[in-house]
Amino acid sequence: MTVALAGRVPATFEIKSASLLLVSLLLKSTDLAALAAELKERVGDIPTFFDNDPLVIDLSLLQTQGEAAIDFPELLHLLRAHGLTPVALRGGSEEQMRLGKQIGLASAPEAATAARVRQQEKSAAPEPVPAAISEPPSPSALVIDTPLRSGQQIYARGRDLVVMSMVNPGAEVIADGHIHVYAPLRGKAIAGARGNADARIFSMCLEPELISIAGVYRTSEVPLPREVLGKPTQVRLDAGDGKLVMTALKA
Repeated sequence: MTVALAGRVPATFEIKSASLLLVSLLLKSTDLAALAAELKERVGDIPTFFDNDPLVIDLSLLQTQGEAAIDFPELLHLLRAHGLTPVALRGGSEEQMRLGKQIGLASAPEAATAARVRQQEKSAAPEPVPAAISEPPSPSALVIDTPLRSGQQIYARGRDLVVMSMVNPGAEVIADGHIHVYAPLRGKAIAGARGNADARIFSMCLEPELISIAGVYRTSEVPLPREVLGKPTQVRLDAGDGKLVMTALKA
């Protein structure tokens, strides 16, 4: 027998579909000690790098290694300690998905991660926007006027970073967007810190200890080309081969 629900609209709630951008952790190993060490090395010095970001744990790569036992409670404790909020699981075996459900993780085979959404946005044809509707402004850049000494660290979360003075050796500038240094850059510069491969680094005098865009980095152990060393330079990530490309800026 089919029961038809009353057609009145509830006064206290509404149920609607929602599209959420989620961070995805593609797990390559069940060695949680190694994972903890690498997380600490990567983001341990930036306690606000993850700000309770909702996370999908992707186990698809582990399936090529055969059935792997995962200490889910310890994994969740580790991720939460770094500011991540695990909410879903995908790509696991039937047993792994069952265990994940037992500890409160939803099954998310089609979870929309931020990287996938960006790729879809690039491939999809743009839709016309009505003239009467304007897009919300992007967050303004974080501007730093004073020199950065060794040991200092600046992070522009969700925006660009503009530094008007020298970034000394031992100092670190980080941004989710572009980094502009209108002075010598002699410390570390990390642009696109949360995976934005379109981010760039600009400096009036490029002499860095390290430069990085979307996780691709180069240290001072590899000398810079003579045509950009100590000169006004733009650094970008080549979409084809995934390498850093440095171009001297002309006056």
